[in-house]
Amino acid sequence: MDASFPEPSLYTIKAVAILDNDGERIIAKYFDDTFPTSKEQRAFEKNLFNKTHRANAEIIMLEGITCVYRSNVDLFFYVMGSSNENELILASVLNCLYDSVSQMLRKNVEKRALMDNLDGVFLAVDEIVDGGIILEADPNAVVQRVALRTEDVPLTEQTVAQLAEDLPVSMLQVLQSAKEQIKWSLLK
Repeated sequence: MDASFPEPSLYTIKAVAILDNDGERIIAKYFDDTFPTSKEQRAFEKNLFNKTHRANAEIIMLEGITCVYRSNVDLFFYVMGSSNENELILASVLNCLYDSVSQMLRKNVEKRALMDNLDGVFLAVDEIVDGGIILEADPNAVVQRVALRTEDVPLTEQTVAQLAEDLPVSMLQVLQSAKEQIKWSLLK
């Protein structure tokens, strides 16, 4: 194989970030050790924001990293890959992220709405990219999976009856006995 072409890899995404209109991080996930510390990551994000917040382009090469980006109201969406990564692949991930967030926020893509639904947005990022590998590029599929996962009621908010559905019979007997003991201790 020709030495000028790098070996193909599934690890195409170096990072995904969403910044506000001041360049402050809202969400950032780095998938390799290009920027190993939080301080280096934030410095890179600040530099990236300074180079892109007034530009009308959709792509920039910065510090040997190819970045595709998109802005809306007071948010900036970034997807980053290596210098030799295909920009169309990065753009498809960016479009999937943006469209997924847009659907989740009912086309109200702004900082306040995003902050109110931050858990869902984190799940969407995890559904799209895992460890730098692109898992999904269809925003409808991402939104559907995130909706399924956010419908799960947190353990702290479940009733004993809901919890009991998932327990073996012996545990149900223990719970029933505890319930009876509590009831009788309160009635005394």
